[in-house]
Amino acid sequence: MAQKKAHEVDGWLARPDPKIAVVLIYGPDRGLVSERARIFAQKSGLPLDDPFSVVKIDAAEADQPGRLLDEARTVPMFADRRLVWVRGVASQGAIAADVAALVTEPPADCLVLVEAGDLKKSAALRTTVERGERSMALPCYSDDGRSIDGVIDDVLSKAGLTIPLDARQLLKANLGGDRLATRGELEKLALYCNGASEVTADDVRSLIGDVSGSSMDQAVDAVMGGRIADFDSFFSRHVASGSPAFLMLSAALRHVQGLQLMREQVEGQGKTPAAAVASARPPVFFARRSAVEQAVQRWNQAMLQSAAERLQGAILKSRQHPAVARSVSRQALLALAIEGARARR
Repeated sequence: MAQKKAHEVDGWLARPDPKIAVVLIYGPDRGLVSERARIFAQKSGLPLDDPFSVVKIDAAEADQPGRLLDEARTVPMFADRRLVWVRGVASQGAIAADVAALVTEPPADCLVLVEAGDLKKSAALRTTVERGERSMALPCYSDDGRSIDGVIDDVLSKAGLTIPLDARQLLKANLGGDRLATRGELEKLALYCNGASEVTADDVRSLIGDVSGSSMDQAVDAVMGGRIADFDSFFSRHVASGSPAFLMLSAALRHVQGLQLMREQVEGQGKTPAAAVASARPPVFFARRSAVEQAVQRWNQAMLQSAAERLQGAILKSRQHPAVARSVSRQALLALAIEGARARR
């Protein structure tokens, strides 16, 4: 089958198969999807700023019968081949149909790159690409500890910085969930440490650990518990301290991902919420257990998946448009707090 496992994707991207004509990059980590799509586009050797060689299309524009197909079949005018790059795809039927036609009859002088969100195994777009002979499906899931270590080393080494174990562990505790946000934080840290040779734990605390973990946890628990007034108070205090609003988004996303694991034990293994929380690793701080147990009980997997997608989208938007990061963060978290309030009824 024309697909790679999550841990095989970076290796494939380092040396893409030249026979592949259609590439689908998908997953819940939109930042990682975007980063890997750009890597593949760069590997094509085409000038990404040349509109005649690289055509970028939003999913809404491409979701017209035949739109993507016509673009991919267009004969290149000023180069040997073209790249058609479609971004923001979900479950659009027209795009899936056009991709199916391109997988069946791959274009001879065009690469097709599709960025998509999290796709189920049965999604038409995913199954079509996975079954093709000259197509490739590449999944992108949230960074684990090893992946985060790799990103840390990549960004800091380029800045001529090293990082000792204590600072690395502190840094990793504040990263993850979205690759774009992770890189943004690391680049900010590298800039902060410009001129030094090493990143210290104090540097990490100064730049990333602005607000105490307990305060952030309280805000996230207020969101998932549907305590809207409490959330508003915590959020206002957070931004008033000068801390970036998107840090709360990242904390909420990590919490939601933890809740998904615990909820899976409830739905798949028949555990009680209390038992699922008790078995969590790393352990849930005792003062939070009651709030976390209530969240596990009230939020089912569908609700948690929707929450994760909302947060990932907000994180990406906040990094792309820093000027509106505060309002984007508050809107996303407030929407979840309202959903949490409904779940309490």
